[in-house]
Amino acid sequence: MKEFAVIVEDGKEGKDGKPAVGPVYRNVLSKDGFPPPIPDMNTSWDVFRASIEKYPSNKMLGWREFHGGKAGKYIWKTYKEIYDDVLLVGAALRASGARPGSCVGIYGVNCPQWILALEACNGHSFICVPLYDTLGPDAVDFIVEHAEIDYVFIQDKKLTEILKHDKKYSRRLKLLVCFTTLTKQQRQNAAGYEIAAYSWDEFLQMGKEYPTELSPPRPLDVCTIMYTSGTSGEPKGVILTHESLVMYIAGLDIFMEQFEDKMTVDDVYLSFLPLAHILDRMVEEYFFYKGASVGFWQGDIEALKDDLMELKPTYFTGVPRVFERVYESATKAIEEVGPLRKKIFNFLYKHKLGWMKSGYKHSEASPFADLIAFRKVKARLGGRVRLITSGSAPLSTEVEEFLRVASCAFVLQGYGLTETCGLSAHCFPDEMSMMGTVGVPSVYTELRLEEVPEMGYYPLGETARGEVCVRGKTLFSGYHKNPDLTREAIRDGWFHTGDIGELQPNGILKIIDRKKNIFKLSQGEYIAVEYLEKTYCSAPIIEDIWVYGNSFESMLVAVVVPHKESAEKWASLNGQKGSLTELCTLQQLQNHILLELRSLAEKNKLRKFEFIKAVFLDPQPFDIERDLVTPTLKKKRGQLLKHYKSLLVINLLRKIKTSCQKKGA
Repeated sequence: MKEFAVIVEDGKEGKDGKPAVGPVYRNVLSKDGFPPPIPDMNTSWDVFRASIEKYPSNKMLGWREFHGGKAGKYIWKTYKEIYDDVLLVGAALRASGARPGSCVGIYGVNCPQWILALEACNGHSFICVPLYDTLGPDAVDFIVEHAEIDYVFIQDKKLTEILKHDKKYSRRLKLLVCFTTLTKQQRQNAAGYEIAAYSWDEFLQMGKEYPTELSPPRPLDVCTIMYTSGTSGEPKGVILTHESLVMYIAGLDIFMEQFEDKMTVDDVYLSFLPLAHILDRMVEEYFFYKGASVGFWQGDIEALKDDLMELKPTYFTGVPRVFERVYESATKAIEEVGPLRKKIFNFLYKHKLGWMKSGYKHSEASPFADLIAFRKVKARLGGRVRLITSGSAPLSTEVEEFLRVASCAFVLQGYGLTETCGLSAHCFPDEMSMMGTVGVPSVYTELRLEEVPEMGYYPLGETARGEVCVRGKTLFSGYHKNPDLTREAIRDGWFHTGDIGELQPNGILKIIDRKKNIFKLSQGEYIAVEYLEKTYCSAPIIEDIWVYGNSFESMLVAVVVPHKESAEKWASLNGQKGSLTELCTLQQLQNHILLELRSLAEKNKLRKFEFIKAVFLDPQPFDIERDLVTPTLKKKRGQLLKHYKSLLVINLLRKIKTSCQKKGA
């Protein structure tokens, strides 16, 4: 068995009420201790400043301008040009009243202005706070108040939302800077709240008129507060220092040096995952460190393929749902070719996979198969991709294997959270033994498992399982204004992730479960399931509901126990007769309950991915006799899944997928 990680501390049995803990693992690249940091690079501003000095004429940020409603070729600004604009943005912020430590919000899709605002924050010790509404309809309101944000950079499409009369933050904001231009009506609306509003060009002009000196941060200064989902629906503000971000970049650089095909200044990355999330943010920070180029998408998922064809990136990061679409599109195309060509493709696929499993690198396993069968798959990602990374949620083994064989690129999975400042574990290139896993600890990270007795997970058994705990140089400092939650999450220096992992003896980690009742869908969005169940249970026709989803699917389904009297009343009004058991078999009642759930979701302003897409009706309440609930009537989710698995996973999800495919979704 190859060595990818080493044990630096032995595990311990539990005692005095404390749970057992497994051995502490560290990346083999750090077996003799964490490597020293990069000299003279202590903050995010240092990273940017050093790249300006090294690569002033390199292309840094690219975007597409529209002509006649169509996107044109990519237009680029160099590192030096971006730096000059950053100085203007920072000076204008200072002239507007911002001071070191001020929180500055950025609200909108990825674009050059997003990065300019970010770097201006870094240069003046402002705290960057991304704003985004996928956390819920009131999330922006909450974050602005909670982080005490006075200054916001904003996309034009978000202006209407942020200037609504029922929003608390409208009364505290001092400044709005639009990424593009402002209409007369938007200016009037902002003025009504005594908010100074500027177009992008106007703000840059202010920076020219009021130049100022930089106020660079120190390593332990707060760089950003990134809000992430909470179990109650209230977002948590994750505090990340400049030191954490820089150590992550340094560790990633050491890891990337293991690639035979080194990263260069000619590499290009397509920015489309939200910059408000840690995964894309840290990829772009690393690209800036290397003097490479970042091109932005149009902001339309339907046009993503066009952006790929135009930009031709060399590095592509996505969430499982993106790669599932690539896989589905490719397999559909294979099914539509003639039987002979399909047979040839399948033969070459198995041929290359066999050589890869025997130890050959993907580029050497079968160049002939790459040329004959797989170049069209590679072309779907622009034709130049050398490295594909999947994060945010587990990628199915089926899709991962297909990408490893047919994409003609390195394919890696990783695992991390906002609290770990990006990936805390990742796979090694071309290691087929890591397929289906998230790899080993990253360079500046240590991992161990902790016993979860109530779930039967034990880290010192023949198969080591338990809650994944992380320690290292890239951890967050705590949750903003929430010391109790910070103490709960970080104990004895270890961050308790809430994820359940399985560790192989060589330190390879696989995520198998969640400790708390919150999970991710395949597109990377968190689902606080208890919050949803409480919301949906307010429908008069619902007695009880169990909502289900997993990291391999992009939608939610549910088992609903109808309220007997309400169901009988519906039957009477709709000309139906029978017992509750008989009524539960009616498609009409299923459709009615789905409409009720949809109406409730819209009323409560739930996000689209929180909508229930299909239901199974069970006349029998969740009970102790079937071991579906505890004596205090709390749902036993593992038992519920076991009891309803064939109905949910096989029938409902398959039914939805088939329906979506027929609609061309």
